[in-house]
Amino acid sequence: MIEAAVRGSRPARALRLVSPAGIDAEHVARSFRRTLALDDVSLSVRPGEIHALLGPNGAGKTTLVRILSGLIAPTSGSVRVAGLNATANSRDLRSEIGIIPSGDRSFYLRISGLENLVFFARMHGLRKRHAHERAYQVLEHVGLTDAARKRVGEYSHGMQKRLSVARALLTEPRVLLVDEATHDLDPEGSRRVQELVREVAGRGAAVLWATQRLDEIRGFAGAVTLLDRGKVRFQGSVQRLIEHSTPRRFVVRLRNGTGGIELHEAQRALGVRARITPPIEPGSEHHVIALAEGAVLGDAVASLSGIGIQVLACRQERSEIEEAFLALTEKQA
Repeated sequence: MIEAAVRGSRPARALRLVSPAGIDAEHVARSFRRTLALDDVSLSVRPGEIHALLGPNGAGKTTLVRILSGLIAPTSGSVRVAGLNATANSRDLRSEIGIIPSGDRSFYLRISGLENLVFFARMHGLRKRHAHERAYQVLEHVGLTDAARKRVGEYSHGMQKRLSVARALLTEPRVLLVDEATHDLDPEGSRRVQELVREVAGRGAAVLWATQRLDEIRGFAGAVTLLDRGKVRFQGSVQRLIEHSTPRRFVVRLRNGTGGIELHEAQRALGVRARITPPIEPGSEHHVIALAEGAVLGDAVASLSGIGIQVLACRQERSEIEEAFLALTEKQA
């Protein structure tokens, strides 16, 4: 089911306010020999919007990002990015988009962060002096000024990711494409990258944020597109996505009068309403209750209480966004 969804040299620290142009992809398809990687995908991202692109491995997320960046052409469909035809204006497009890739291997590890950025700025056509000025500006923006002359090979993983953000901002892009930028970062590193991207969107850039880390889009993305096997399975707000959540598995903390519980007695009380697992860890009071289709959690809890088992705590095993993600993708299996 698919829901309707919604350059210049200057010493200033802030990036310029970008002009109004975002992403418009209509009925995009892409085949690789006999494999259909994308099938009739439409997507719109407005200036200042952060649009999340979700999907399991092989869903087509990276293929779509590569098409939007002008690296490959769609087999059919139309793509306009930053007001340009992405299939016909690749040279002009490069100065209008920034890309934050999933890996870090696109930097030269034996030279400094500053030298890397100057090199990429020169590739974008900036003169030497302007390239140095712009490199310093973006390094300051991502908080890497103190490490400017340090070899990239000595950067931590989180620092390299911030350097990727800095490189993406060299041309003050109107569109930012982010491909799994936080998948291997710790929570603090992920938060810093998100803050930087949120600032870019706040200045008017259209942001497409491709990720498998489902819960990071809550409170961050304004809209979401869910891809699965090349097709759009959902498109709309994060809240509308959560409405597809139908939680069936709960982590419960159980105790009876003597401390532990007899698993076979608990299962007999639950009957066909639910299955209960052994303790999550040896000696733990925490179990998982998996409800049968149509069963109600309250009835399962009442049946346990009826044999003297106390339910001390209860929470969903998976987040609402993860539950919705699985519900929408498993329907197509």
